[in-house]
Amino acid sequence: MDARQTVIQTEKLTLMYSDFCALNSLELSVPSQGITAILGSNGAGKTSFIKCALGLIPYQAGLIHVMGKSAGDRSLLSHMGVMMQEADLPDLLTPREHLTLICSYFDDNASVEDLIRECDLEAFADKRYRLLSGGQKKRVQFAASIAGKPKLVFLDEPTTGLDTKARKVLWNKIRELSDTGTAVVLTTHYLEEADALADYTIVMHAGRTIAHGPALQIRNSLSGSRVRCVSNVRLDIIEKSTNTIKAQYSGKRLEVICKDGTTAARELFELDPNLSDLTVESTDLEDAFEHLIAQQEPISIVSESNTSDISTELKQ
Repeated sequence: MDARQTVIQTEKLTLMYSDFCALNSLELSVPSQGITAILGSNGAGKTSFIKCALGLIPYQAGLIHVMGKSAGDRSLLSHMGVMMQEADLPDLLTPREHLTLICSYFDDNASVEDLIRECDLEAFADKRYRLLSGGQKKRVQFAASIAGKPKLVFLDEPTTGLDTKARKVLWNKIRELSDTGTAVVLTTHYLEEADALADYTIVMHAGRTIAHGPALQIRNSLSGSRVRCVSNVRLDIIEKSTNTIKAQYSGKRLEVICKDGTTAARELFELDPNLSDLTVESTDLEDAFEHLIAQQEPISIVSESNTSDISTELKQ
C-alpha cells in the first residue's frame, strides 16, 4: 500500500511486556479512508497496537508512523479521537457536562448540541452518567471521541457487552462518522461486526498480521461452503477428505466447512444415503478467520536479546 494512502504504517514494531511479546515485528498499514477493522482473539495485540499508535506506551523496536509523523508526536493529539475498551467517564457528570468539558480541550471543536443530536443523546443528555445503561454510556463515549473533529478515530472493542439492538445503533453512528471522511480504526473480536462495518480488514494473531485486505477479498481468498445435514457419518471419515476444512457435530446435525459444497454433498450422500435436511451455503468472515488461524505455523517470538539488533537494522 502506497504511504500516501495510509494513515498508520508500522515496520517491525515490537512490544514486550516482561517475557510476553505483545507485538512481534508487526508489519501493518491502515488506509487513510474508510473503516478498518482489526480482528483477533484476546491477546492478539490489537489494543497494544492502538496504545503504540497513540503514543501511550513505549515499544522496544521498530517504527510506527501516524499521519506521516512518529507516533506520540504532540501535534497529532488534536487530530485523533479514541474510545478505549477499558475507559470510562466520571459518574456524577451528565453527558452534556462531559461533552462541554471535552470540547473545551480543542481549538476546533464540535458543537455540544450537534454531538448530542448526532449521537442520539437527547433523551438522557442531562441524566447522571452512572444512571445510564451500557449502550447509552457507549454512545456518550463515542460522542466524546469525536468532540475534536478528528481526522483519525480509534475504537477499541466499542460494542463489547452491548445487546444486539444497542450494538446496531452504534454501528450506524460509526458508519455516519466514516461517511464524513474520518478514518476509523476499529478493533473487534466480533466477526459479524467486521463483516457489517469494515471497508478493509486486518487479521492479527500472536502480535503479527496474518492477513489483510477488503473483508470480501479475505473471505473470497478462502472461499468455500458450509454444508449442514442430519447424519451419523463419523467425523474421522469426513476429515480424511481433502475437500474438508473443518467438521463438527451439534447434536445429530453435522456441519462441514469445505472448499466445494457440491463435492462435499456428493461425498456425504455416498457415505450416508439416508442423510436428511441438507443445506449448502457460502462461508462467512468467521469461517475465513478461523481457517486463517488454523493455518498458522508456530510463530517465533522476538526476545529481549534481539530487539536491539532490530533497532540497529532499522536505523541503518
